[in-house]
Amino acid sequence: ECRIAHPVVKCTYCRTEYQQESKTNTICKKCAQNVQLYGTPKPCQYCNIIAAFIGNKCQRCTNSEKKYGPPYSCEQCKQQCAFDRKDDRKKVDGKLLCWLCTLSYKRVLQKTKEQRKHLSSSSRAGHQEKEQYSRLSGGSHYNSFSPDLALDSPGTDHFVIIAQLKEEVATLKKMLHQKDQMILEKEKKITELKADFQYQESQMRAKMNQMEKTHKEVTEQLQAKNRELLKQAAALSKSKKSEKSGAITSP
Repeated sequence: ECRIAHPVVKCTYCRTEYQQESKTNTICKKCAQNVQLYGTPKPCQYCNIIAAFIGNKCQRCTNSEKKYGPPYSCEQCKQQCAFDRKDDRKKVDGKLLCWLCTLSYKRVLQKTKEQRKHLSSSSRAGHQEKEQYSRLSGGSHYNSFSPDLALDSPGTDHFVIIAQLKEEVATLKKMLHQKDQMILEKEKKITELKADFQYQESQMRAKMNQMEKTHKEVTEQLQAKNRELLKQAAALSKSKKSEKSGAITSP
């Protein structure tokens, strides 16, 4: 359940695998700390991985350059980001590869070995395996192609490239899905805010209408009372005048 809830994914920046704590979390803890300290990283001038927090090089290429000297062209991706360790045992099948291509190459070789082991359980599976290796090796006839030599054949390069492309497509799809989820969450929040704003606006309008109605009623009552008082004042004035006139004529 923990593995399902927190799958192992690749960091958007440094491409290192890490255990994802939430769906919205797309970068590892180290890159998250570096973002807080140095801001958004730039692409490395060597490997083009978006992990150059300080300067124009990522930390991995900086350390490798200090230890092994300037980079060479990777035999797989052809980028100038492969560092020669001067040790053939650390090369992958004798090839000088960069860090990303080394990981992909080893992963593909491991999957190929597992597939060979699994497919060798039956003749039918072996036949399918030969056809697969035949297609990857450039269309040569599978009868003249040995699966045991598949790892050393030119078809392996194609297989690695295909696997890398599939891996990149899967990563991009995952990132796109995460972005879609973030957009949906934001749209949901915006909808909720709009609904709340409309409710508050309607409540405010109702309150203003009620206040206006109350003010109108009070004004009408005061005007009516004022008219009544004016009538009373006029009547009193008239009665006083009549009393004065009667007092004058009485002697």
